[in-house]
Amino acid sequence: MKVLVENWPECLPRGIKHHRFFLQFKDFESILKGAGNKLVVVDFTATWCGPCKQIGPQFQAENKEVVFLKVDVDEAEDVSSQCKISCMPTFHFYKNGEKVFEFSGANLATLKSKLEELR
Repeated sequence: MKVLVENWPECLPRGIKHHRFFLQFKDFESILKGAGNKLVVVDFTATWCGPCKQIGPQFQAENKEVVFLKVDVDEAEDVSSQCKISCMPTFHFYKNGEKVFEFSGANLATLKSKLEELR
């Protein structure tokens, strides 16, 4: 599964030095739990998804204290299936390893308000 981790490279599994890497679902769960009380935003995306390309990038620079994960659903069928992803973009918000919010669609207002509320 290809995942892009932004703003918190220390959460990568041992031996992985780069932000783009392949991992198993157990590693995905480990990253979520390892973030502790930091907000983790998982962006389920696809290379062919136009709205996905428009919504994600602008918030990473403004929210340095938030861990952003991008999961390519075509390469991560196991994770997207476990997380019940049916459309893109879908955003899952986690704190302390637990999902606290989710929404689907390229809704900038929802993304911005939830980032402000949950971080």
